[in-house]
Amino acid sequence: MKFGPKTTATAAVIGSALMLTACSGGAGASGTAPQAASAALTIGTTQDVRSWDPAQAHVGHLLQPYQAAYDTLILRDPDGKLSPMLATEWKYNTENTKLTVDLREGVTFSDGAVFDAAAAKANLDHFREANGPQMAQLKSVEDVKVVDADTIDIELKAADPALEYFLSQAAGLMGSPEALGTEGIKTEPVGSGPYVMDKAATVKDSQAVFTAREGYWNKDLQKYQKLTLKVLTDPTARTNALVSGQVDATLLDPKTGKQAEGAKMILAANEVDWQGLILFDRDGKANPALKDVRVRQAINYAFDRKTILDQVLLGQGTPTSQPFGKASGAWTEELENYYSYDPAKAKALLKEAGYENGLTLEVPGIPDFQTQISVVKQQLADVGITLNVGAALTNTFTSDIAAQKFSSMYFSLFQGQPTVAIDQIVSTQALYNPFKNTSSDLQADIDAVRNGGDKAPELAQKVNKYVVENAWFAPLFRVNQMYYHNAKVDVVPQTQQAVPSIYNYSPAK
Repeated sequence: MKFGPKTTATAAVIGSALMLTACSGGAGASGTAPQAASAALTIGTTQDVRSWDPAQAHVGHLLQPYQAAYDTLILRDPDGKLSPMLATEWKYNTENTKLTVDLREGVTFSDGAVFDAAAAKANLDHFREANGPQMAQLKSVEDVKVVDADTIDIELKAADPALEYFLSQAAGLMGSPEALGTEGIKTEPVGSGPYVMDKAATVKDSQAVFTAREGYWNKDLQKYQKLTLKVLTDPTARTNALVSGQVDATLLDPKTGKQAEGAKMILAANEVDWQGLILFDRDGKANPALKDVRVRQAINYAFDRKTILDQVLLGQGTPTSQPFGKASGAWTEELENYYSYDPAKAKALLKEAGYENGLTLEVPGIPDFQTQISVVKQQLADVGITLNVGAALTNTFTSDIAAQKFSSMYFSLFQGQPTVAIDQIVSTQALYNPFKNTSSDLQADIDAVRNGGDKAPELAQKVNKYVVENAWFAPLFRVNQMYYHNAKVDVVPQTQQAVPSIYNYSPAK
């Protein structure tokens, strides 16, 4: 099945910096010769993949490894635009409750299986059933139906503006239907992607080694003959590996970044997350003081955001009062510095709310944020708020949050597309809204975003304004992802992603 000229994919592909060599169903398998095909690339990663089953893929740092072996249905360009990949075209029905996807022909998986509509359905069904970490990406999907050999219909329970984005992420990874759910795919990926794993050279929790796959359908994305993902959990170890030439690119932090810059490594900075306090208990169920919006606003006025950023992160970021990032479309200039540093105003608001003699906040400890929390504690104390820091988060922290164990916490959160962010931190289904706070006005604004189509980012500005004015959070700053590389490789940051996509690396010109 082929659509007419006005399709989502056709609009998205124009001007793409990484436009594929052929965007119609008749893409050539040969393409053009990859640049510097004999070159090797070694990337320092923060952790190893737990399972290579595509349904177990994660986001952020842990999406990148899967891109070596698996194509996604939709390609997300460095600037966030969506372009064809295994899906050549896609189009919603009038109600935005059915997405018809036309699939690329002539593509095979590394085990020889054919990619077609049945394979795409098998992957999407498997993702929905496999209980992976990003299973919620397809929570809006009611059913996937095969229309013909190269077309599927994705039927939704309700409109989901984030679906196309998710199909460029974990939910869109396509593995061989013959390997899905098997024991073998847990340790050796079987996809249609640009690289295949060298099992003999791969060592668990040490390195994953890939070689260029013969006959890959898009040689423009296959820029290296060999790709190694070297696992280095410690930032100092990653720095030493980069400076010594063991790796070509890796993620560091402001402190280790200084050493890298001293060795003439190149920074590809990218603001992805925001850090600050999440004031979970806005109805005062566990901490009555947090029910009063004046208390939550006072907390926001207590912080000298720029000083904290300069002292703790060496200025690597941007002070902000809003939890939605610039690339989301929900960001507005008027909310950027909505809460200025004003201790006197903070004290006045506390007095109005009946807390002239102070109040106490309880937060869990966060090993990676000990310095930030200590500075936050001091600045809150300056306006009469005591911050008690409890036991450190454990690997059960997501279930602890859902169980309303914390009334507030200091954390770092991803600034994604509007509906992605809403479903992470604002809606009553959001993990980071465990007390399920809402209002009729807020819910109406959220519903408008979900049904807003192309206007969703603009409509999300009202959601952003609501949570800022009502001080649901106390954001401090958006943080630079400190991604460094040597002069042998060119690296383009990926918007709203902790590390670049595999396709964003190329031999230096």
